[in-house]
Amino acid sequence: MYALIVPVSTPFVLLATIMGLSWWEDHVLPSAEPVEPPAEAPFTPAASAQHLELPRVDMTLTKEVARR
Repeated sequence: MYALIVPVSTPFVLLATIMGLSWWEDHVLPSAEPVEPPAEAPFTPAASAQHLELPRVDMTLTKEVARR
């Protein structure tokens, strides 16, 4: 009879664990959203990134192409 206690109680233990973690996340962990908006402006890059042109597949690999 005692051998049935563990398999039968497992779903309830898992449910209690999930509910406890949910409560802990809501009450103990700091909130993910900032309370006040940031005072400074968001970062904007000064210049756009330059994309290098990749060598074509049919081009033979030479020192000049490999340097790019």
